[in-house]
Amino acid sequence: MKHIASIGEILFDVFGNDEKLGGAPFNFLFHIIKLTGEGNFISRIGNDSLGEAVLEFFKSNKISTDFLQIDKSHPTGTANPGVNKEKNPSWVIKTGTAYDFIESNFKIKKLIDEKTSCLYFGTLAQREEISRNTIQSLLNRKVKYFYDLNIRQNFFSKDIIETSLKAANVVKFNLDELSIIKDLFFENNKNSLNQDKIAEALMKRFDIDLLCITMGGKGAVLYKENDSCFYHTNVISADIIDTVGAGDAYSAILCIGYLRDWDIKKTNKLASDFAAEIIKTKGAIPADDLIYPAFRKKIIE
Repeated sequence: MKHIASIGEILFDVFGNDEKLGGAPFNFLFHIIKLTGEGNFISRIGNDSLGEAVLEFFKSNKISTDFLQIDKSHPTGTANPGVNKEKNPSWVIKTGTAYDFIESNFKIKKLIDEKTSCLYFGTLAQREEISRNTIQSLLNRKVKYFYDLNIRQNFFSKDIIETSLKAANVVKFNLDELSIIKDLFFENNKNSLNQDKIAEALMKRFDIDLLCITMGGKGAVLYKENDSCFYHTNVISADIIDTVGAGDAYSAILCIGYLRDWDIKKTNKLASDFAAEIIKTKGAIPADDLIYPAFRKKIIE
């Protein structure tokens, strides 16, 4: 049986003296496992106390460590998130960490070729050559690809994004990343193209099946060939603890919906509702599993 896999950064979001395990590819896969019971995560951690904490977390949550590499030279990743007045996160991400050095090997390639239905990946973990080469060596195989831009700081280039878009079946980005896309790929006419036209052009140029633009508290819009769907969330600001990880939660449901060929209206609503639950918790993943049963039920309906 084939499952969803994810490759990229795993790190600790450091909130003062509090450390929360995160990283978009890990957050995504954590939700996938809690929602479907299966999934594989590919990354690299340091041989340090934070790395030990990762291993303990995986063990306690029954997450496989088969594709989690241990790096004796580089530390486990960390990020220091701040929150602006709109309660949206900003990030200072440490460089030269273990997930920048994910090594390609036969075991990983066999996982993708034989046991994977869809591979999720992003932009940040492609910032250094070793991990970038590993990730890109797994592209253009006989699986589906979910590319979540998740651009952080200046850790991106046109070449990385273009290579990723060419491989992707599903693409997701937010409004800030839409501006970057405009600058990189529509420089000559970016002021004359609206959001819908840019989405249409991207899908045609890169042969994308499903494209999502998230808009924070306003909701999200999904684009499929000859179809689109906007869903406005009804999030009450008083319920927001922080918005860290909301996009990753949305991505998990979006990926499931795509693979199960749901109607895009169903996908958008369920993904948005799930993200709305995540922002009621501190950090990107909840401290308990209380929110998952209701969504597992909705997934199989």
